[in-house]
Formats: sequence, structure tokens, C-alpha cells
Amino acid sequence: MNTRLHLCCSVALAAIVAGCALRDTKPAVPDVPGSFAMHVEAGGWPSATWYEGFGSAELASLISQAADNNLDLSMARARVTQADARARQAGAAILPSVDAGGNGNYLAGHSSNGSAHETDWAALLSASYEIDFWGKNRAAARSARLLASASRADRDTIALTTLAGVANAYFQVLSLRERLAIATSNLDAAKKLLDIVQARFDVGLSNPVELAIQKSTLAAASLVVPELNQQESEGLAALALLLGRAPEQFSIDSTSLDGLIEPAVAAGMPSELLTRRPDVYMAEANMRAANADLTVARAALLPNFTLTAAGGVQNPALNAAVTTLSGVGPTLNLGASLSQVIFDGGRLRAARAEAQAKQEELVTAYRAAILGALVDVENALSAIQHLDDARALQEENLNQSERAFEGASLRYKAGSGDFLTVLEAQRTLYVVREQYGQYRLTRLQALVALCKSLGGGWQAPGGGSSMEEAR
Repeated sequence: MNTRLHLCCSVALAAIVAGCALRDTKPAVPDVPGSFAMHVEAGGWPSATWYEGFGSAELASLISQAADNNLDLSMARARVTQADARARQAGAAILPSVDAGGNGNYLAGHSSNGSAHETDWAALLSASYEIDFWGKNRAAARSARLLASASRADRDTIALTTLAGVANAYFQVLSLRERLAIATSNLDAAKKLLDIVQARFDVGLSNPVELAIQKSTLAAASLVVPELNQQESEGLAALALLLGRAPEQFSIDSTSLDGLIEPAVAAGMPSELLTRRPDVYMAEANMRAANADLTVARAALLPNFTLTAAGGVQNPALNAAVTTLSGVGPTLNLGASLSQVIFDGGRLRAARAEAQAKQEELVTAYRAAILGALVDVENALSAIQHLDDARALQEENLNQSERAFEGASLRYKAGSGDFLTVLEAQRTLYVVREQYGQYRLTRLQALVALCKSLGGGWQAPGGGSSMEEAR
């Protein structure tokens, strides 16, 4: 009777003290500007299939292969599975643990009073439950769920970085092929000009210096081709690695950037980055997990109360120090324990201080992630705006350089032009063509950077924050 009374009192005390559970402290919401400094009027927030906006079926196919086979992404998926398993382990501490067990002992003895023997055995179910007065177990489970959310966001960050890397590597290879075509064209022009100089030299209209200079120019133009071929091979190998493939027998079909479309992308409100960037979401989840860990560290300084119970069948039915009830029969054991650390050399307080410092670190990391996201978007928007401003000048520079070289070549061939003028026009045209090709590549990569900086169509689960997911 007394045992039942004590048990009821313990349960009542647990219900009362449970209201004293420690609460997480909420970090201050970081300040986010109302709008971006740079603006792009056309377009909207990128979708999850932002890469399709470039109008290349080949690019879309390569990105699909990378999503399935990229090795970094495969490792990230395995880490998510591990984090989910850890979350389930932490959540199990909230519930009672139940074990089944059996044991048997054979006892025999002999003395001057005679011989005796007996067999003691038991088949029991035992249960134990730690009453979570201070919310320690719930906080540990919440931390594990938040870390699982952070692991998913890390996986998605790697996926976004990988897909953007595939797009950039693809554009880089196409740009190298364009540069190779330009270098080949420049080589052909140098050969034609050398033929003209040679013909004029043969009839005494040109001097040996002009002929030597043009031969040197032709040799320099020839050296560019193998260098670009090597860069193209390296670019294809880098692209194959992103796809999780060996570089042998790997190639792409497209040869230039001409068929690509520039997607219309614009940034919305800076506050949207909090739920649109997986790296920001991951930083928030890690911060809130550290906050829950601090609750666990604080609760470790407070008393622990555990209830235990065991029931089953045993022989003897009751084996106690005072009274023993022989024979086979049902048995029930109930217990409760209260423990409080008195002295541990400051270990628990040091653990609490460590958890506090870890939380402060991750609060700062969260703010840094937000600032980094804002900087990424501003840089991408600024690059696109300045590239837009330079478009007309780039095109005009290319057109005039082509006209200048064509006119100078015709005048020199007709005998009315100066060789140095032709040579300078040739060099200028090659440089301008290279510059314009690099400009086109930079534009495409700036658009990829903008899509990536805006999260590439990613959204927080449920459209909310990590805190909402982990509740």
C-alpha cells in the first residue's frame, strides 16, 4: 500500500514540476534590407528548373545526369540518411524503454545437516522511464531533428552548387570551342596575308622585314590552337567529373554559344532569401540546434528522476531479504530514483559554457550566411547590369574591327595600303573577337550566378523556417 502511495506521489510531483521545463532562448531576428541596391526589371524568381531557361536540351540532359550521379551529391544523400537515423535515436529517449529477459540459477549445497538444492528462475518484462522534468530529452530530440534538417539543406546546397558548376563548365567548353574557331580563322587570315606579302615580295613590292614579321605572326597564331585544344580537353574532363563519369570517351555535341537563350531572371525581396537559400536555411537550423543543445546542457545540472517497473513470472515468487515466498508465481517490482550531481569537478558547468559559446558562434554564422547571400545577389545583379550597359559597345567594337581589317587587307592587296596598318588591324580583330567571346561567356555565367544566388528555385520545406519544420 505504501509503495503505491509513494508511486502516485512521485507521478503527481512529476506533473507539477514538468511546468518548470527549461525554455529555449530565441535569438534576435537579423536585420534584412527592404530591397536590393541593384535591380533587374524583367523576369522573376528562378524556378527549380532554371537551367531550362537557356534553351539547351543538351545542358538539361547533362544536369539531369549530374543530379543522379555526382559523387559529392551521393555522399550528401548518405549523410542525410545518417542524420535521420540520429534523429530517430534521440527521439526514442522521450519514450519508456521496455526489455524482456530471463535468467536461471541452480543452487546446491551439502553440510552436516544434510543436502539441499533448488533452481531459481525468472521471466520478466522490465520498463524504465526518465521523467523529462526540464525538457532535456525533448530538447535533445529537437536538436537532432534540426540537425537532420540542416543535413538536408547541406545536400541541397551541394546540389545547387553542382548544377551551377555543370552549367558553367558546359558554357566554358563551348566558349573554348568558339575561341578555337576564332584562332583557326585568325590563322587562316594570317596565311592569306602571308601569301599576299610573299607575292609582293617576289615582285619587289615588299621588303624582307615585312615578310619576316608576317611569318612570325603566322607562327604565333599557330601556337594558340594546340593550347586551346588542351584547355578544351581539360574543360571536358572537369565536366565529366561533375557528372560522375570518367573523362574517357566523353564529349558534347554543341560547338558554340550561339544557340543559347538568356533567361529573364529578377530578384524579389531580400527577405525571401531566408527561405529560398538552402545555405541560409542550414545556418538557421544549426543555430537553433545549438540553442536546443544549450537547453540540454542546462538541464544536466538539475536532478534526474527515473521510474522503473518489472513484472513476470519467477521462482521463488518473492525473493527478498526479509520475506521469501517460495514456489512459482507472478512477480512485480516498482521503483523510483532521484539523482543530483553534487560534485563533478565543474564538468557539467564547463559543458554548459561550451554549449553557450557554440550557440553564440552559430548565431554569428547565421548572420554571416544572410550577409553572404545578400552580397552574392548584389554582385550578380551588378554584373548583369554592367554587362547590359556594355552590350552595344561590344557589338560595335566587333563590327568596326571586322570592317577595318577587311578594308586594310583590300587596300594592301591593291598596292595602296601600308603593311603595318594591315598587321595592326589583324591583331586588333583577333583581340576583339576573343574579348567579345569572353563577354558572351561572362553574361551566361552571370545569369547562372544570379540563379544560384537566389537559391535556384529551392524553397524551405513547408515554405517556412527550420524552426517550423522541427516542431
